[in-house]
Amino acid sequence: MKRVVIKLGGALLAQDLSGFWSGLEQLSGAAEIVIVHGGGPQTTTLAGRLGHVPTIVEGRRVTTDTDLEILQWVIRGQLNGQLVADAHARGIRTVGLSGADGGILRVHKRPPWEIDGQEVDFGHVGDVDRIDPTLLFTLLQAGMVPIVCPPGIDEAGKLYNVNADTIALDIAAAIAAEELILLTEAGAVLDANRQPIRRLTPEAAQKGVEAGWIAGGMKVKTDIGGWALEKGIGSVWIAHPDALMNRANATQIIQDRS
Repeated sequence: MKRVVIKLGGALLAQDLSGFWSGLEQLSGAAEIVIVHGGGPQTTTLAGRLGHVPTIVEGRRVTTDTDLEILQWVIRGQLNGQLVADAHARGIRTVGLSGADGGILRVHKRPPWEIDGQEVDFGHVGDVDRIDPTLLFTLLQAGMVPIVCPPGIDEAGKLYNVNADTIALDIAAAIAAEELILLTEAGAVLDANRQPIRRLTPEAAQKGVEAGWIAGGMKVKTDIGGWALEKGIGSVWIAHPDALMNRANATQIIQDRS
């Protein structure tokens, strides 16, 4: 049975996911599945209600003390719990986890980055050191679908925010997944004319970044797609949640064979 990692973008979690759950029911009969999710829009919404304005740099959140607290309330609390409940309503056996549970996601504090000539300290943001898949394998062997979200944890027990796309990539590599599927509201990478791209190489994606029609969160996803290929994950997709089984309008990230 093949292994598949599915990443759900946070913007999707406020939408009707009935098509996704139907597709997951079909896929779960033929694959061991790990779901990874974020919750950036919901975190930003609650931050605004609390009078806090998050800072986003190149699609990545600067995580202050306040941001980290809000992340745990929203992502680990509300969203993860709701996904587990929705899955069980469909008869899909799931377990909700954060990266800290079972020491799945071990990280260290991200050092400052230089972006556009300025040094950016991302605060409580972690870069992944390693994935311990022991708990994930135990759940998969028991016929469960783990649903994993940030935060991760360092050796001293400190929690850090980690981009959910990155978590999905590293989990996929750690469990030797055959397929990584990044689900988004857009449903595909769109070209300069706003048309879906069926197949995209990392080299073509970089040209799209330079031209400006790939940016923000989609840049993160195309970067993740390229890195996934480098890590030996054979099939990488950017797709709409309704297209989990039929990806005719999705984007497949492929190696340049020329």
